[in-house]
Amino acid sequence: MESVVSERAAKTGVALLPEACEVSIVLPCLNEAETVGRCVRQALGALQRMDTAGEVLVVDNGSTDGSAEIARRAGARVIFERNRGYGNALRRGVEESRGKFIIIADADDSYDLSDLQRFLDGLRGGADLVMGSRLRGKIEHGAMPWLNRRIGNPLLSGILNLLFRSDVSDAHCGMRALSKDAFKRMRVSSSGMEFASEMVVKAALAKMRILDIPVTLRRDGRSSHGPHLRPFRDGWRHLRFMLLLSPTYLFLIPAMLCILPGFVALVALGFGPIRLGGLRFDYHFMILGSLLTILGFQLLMTGLFAKAYCHAARLCPDSPILEAVKRCFSLERGLIVGSILFFGGFAVDLHVLTGWLAAGMGRLNAVRPATLASTLMIIGAQTIFSSFFLSMLLQPGQEIFDWQGVEKPCK
Repeated sequence: MESVVSERAAKTGVALLPEACEVSIVLPCLNEAETVGRCVRQALGALQRMDTAGEVLVVDNGSTDGSAEIARRAGARVIFERNRGYGNALRRGVEESRGKFIIIADADDSYDLSDLQRFLDGLRGGADLVMGSRLRGKIEHGAMPWLNRRIGNPLLSGILNLLFRSDVSDAHCGMRALSKDAFKRMRVSSSGMEFASEMVVKAALAKMRILDIPVTLRRDGRSSHGPHLRPFRDGWRHLRFMLLLSPTYLFLIPAMLCILPGFVALVALGFGPIRLGGLRFDYHFMILGSLLTILGFQLLMTGLFAKAYCHAARLCPDSPILEAVKRCFSLERGLIVGSILFFGGFAVDLHVLTGWLAAGMGRLNAVRPATLASTLMIIGAQTIFSSFFLSMLLQPGQEIFDWQGVEKPCK
């Protein structure tokens, strides 16, 4: 049997036994009859030239044009994933792969699958994830729409680098490589195109070693249909995913931008109007300060909920902010603080009300103390109910995945 395996590997580059397979080339496929055979043959030829035992694994995602049979005749191992979606197909492919290293590419002939040596060398050299970069490499004329090339990809990659402190020039390149061990640690779960972002985000959060290498993007070889990518829909899915894993930027920073000016205006104007230069700030700005303070506090609590959930669901490791909350917060303390704020504000409002009733319900002159008190009551009530929910999220034993000592915070 071993001799048969060796002979087959020498001829086609396909290893039949898992222990004999170093590299798995995974190609998701949806109606790529025009190109998938060429891609498989190109990848097998690269394995043979590199003298590397490996396989080409085509994941058919519901093709109706005979793509699966064409890929099989070309020498690929074909598996089927019924659940549609780029992420679903790739997750199934990597899970079914036999190799220690995984190289991912598209089956539309837009990437040069004869150029695999640099990806394999990067993985052998210790990289966890090797990212192809079209923006650092070459994009042939007509291979990528101008909007994607000049705005979409650079913008989304820049946002990802900002939010998660990665250093990837093209976070959505379809050609990349990673170790099987790194994939298991990433625990990717996305079903659609945002799978590409999730892989980079999880690698950055886990402080994996990421290598960026230039690649060439060609015009795809299809003529029967256009690309599966939908720029605006899929771009939003990438952005949405990144924001959902970035509670600091999505909630906490906007919360501080609301609370600080709002609270200053609320307190400063509580004693009467203020003049700054030639401008007069009066009660209307105090109302605005109250609204900003309430909104900011709501964003703050939502941000803490999001951080606690992300940690409990193992979407990201602990952060210094969450660690501080765990040290200082308890349900009882939250209830005490919330009650003090609520009943303190209630006492002030009650005093204002009794004074107004005693004066014959005429003109209300204590609107400023009443506004401040009402704000305290609202924040106090929010604190009480939020404390229950935050306490649920911070219950011990919620963790479902060990980050193996990773300490980098979720940004």
